[in-house]
Amino acid sequence: MTRTKVVVALVAAVAADLLAIVLGPLGWTFADEVIDVAMMAVASATLGFHWLFLPTFVLELVPIVDALPTWTACVIAVIAMRRRNIGVPVQTK
Repeated sequence: MTRTKVVVALVAAVAADLLAIVLGPLGWTFADEVIDVAMMAVASATLGFHWLFLPTFVLELVPIVDALPTWTACVIAVIAMRRRNIGVPVQTK
């Protein structure tokens, strides 16, 4: 996990949550699902696959819960867990 990958994952998570909140009331068909699939791909590509991404993806399908910043919370949790398990600080490159 490099610092760049962590920043990309966090920015993508915040953007995905904001888009879901903004587009949610508009009722665009499948917009939230497309955002969630893209976020799952970005998170897995930048941080590596983690089991916590799956329940977050499912939670995003629930109508009221999708207005919460679940992707942001999930990415922060995965970063914290990976840092603790590996015991190595994030690389600076």
